[in-house]
Amino acid sequence: MTKKTESAVFFGTGPVAAKCLELLIEHTDIEAVVTKPKPSHHRGETPVADIAEKHNLRILTSGSKLELESVIKESSLKSRYGILIDFGIIVTRKTIDSFPLGIVNSHFSLLPKLRGADPITWSIANGDEKTGVSLMMIDEGMDTGKLLTQKTLPLSEKENTPSLTNKLIALSDELIRQYVPKYLSGELKPKNQPHPDRATYSRKLTKADGLIDWNEPAKTIEQKIRAFLDWPQSRAKLGSVDVIITSGHVSSNETELSVKCGDGSYLAIDNLKPIGKKEMPAKAFLAGYKNRI
Repeated sequence: MTKKTESAVFFGTGPVAAKCLELLIEHTDIEAVVTKPKPSHHRGETPVADIAEKHNLRILTSGSKLELESVIKESSLKSRYGILIDFGIIVTRKTIDSFPLGIVNSHFSLLPKLRGADPITWSIANGDEKTGVSLMMIDEGMDTGKLLTQKTLPLSEKENTPSLTNKLIALSDELIRQYVPKYLSGELKPKNQPHPDRATYSRKLTKADGLIDWNEPAKTIEQKIRAFLDWPQSRAKLGSVDVIITSGHVSSNETELSVKCGDGSYLAIDNLKPIGKKEMPAKAFLAGYKNRI
C-alpha cells in the first residue's frame, strides 16, 4: 500500500471539487472537508459533502469568508496546509495563516492567463490553443499567488467543456501527487507568476451568455457552442422554434441547416435540441420542423 501524503484540509464545493476530492483521497490523508452549506431551498446533490460522507470524512460548512475564519479557528485542525479547488468563497489572510504552510490552490489555467472564474469554459470560448493546470499558493489577490508548478495541455478544435474538465481534473491530481510532497518537504519553493503584466481575467458565466449572437463570426459561435455545452447552453430561435444547438461547424457555403454569421461565413448546425425535446441530428430536425423554419 502506497504511503499517503500528510494530512490536509480540503476546501471545495462544486462538482469539479468533488471529482478532485475522490482522486485526492487515494493518496492524501484528509483531516477535514470544508464546503458551502446546503441552501434550505436546495433539493439536489451537494457534490463535495456527498463524497465526504461516503468516505466518512469530517465535514465543516461555511457560507462566507468571515464565517470561514471562525470555523477554521474553532475546529482545532492539525494539518499544516490546505488544498482548495472549486470552493466559491473568498479566503482571507486570517484563514490562510491558520495553516503554517498555507493553502495550495489547483487552478485550471496557465496563470497568469485566465485568472478568475470559469477558466475552463473561457479557454474554449476564446479559441485558445492550449490551457493547463497551475498549482498556486493562495494569497489575498485574485489568483495572484506564487506558483509551485504548472503544466500545459494542448487544446484540440473539437474539445468541449465536459471533456476538457475531465482531462484537467486528471492533470491536476497528477501535479498534486507529484509536487505537493516536494513542497511539504521544503524541496520545492514557490515562485512568482511569470509576466504578471500580461495577466488576463475570465468572468463567471451568466445565462445570457448562452444566447447566440449571429453577428459574431461563425468560428466564435462554434467555439462558444462547445464551451457552453453544459451550461448555459447555446440557445437560438430558428424560425418559430426555440432550440439549443449542441454542435456545428463553420462552412463557407450555405448548407441544409445553417445560419449566415457576421463575418459572411455560415454556421452549419449538426445537432440540436428543440426546447423540451431530445437531442437530434439536423436531418431529423428538418424532417419534423422544416415547415416552421
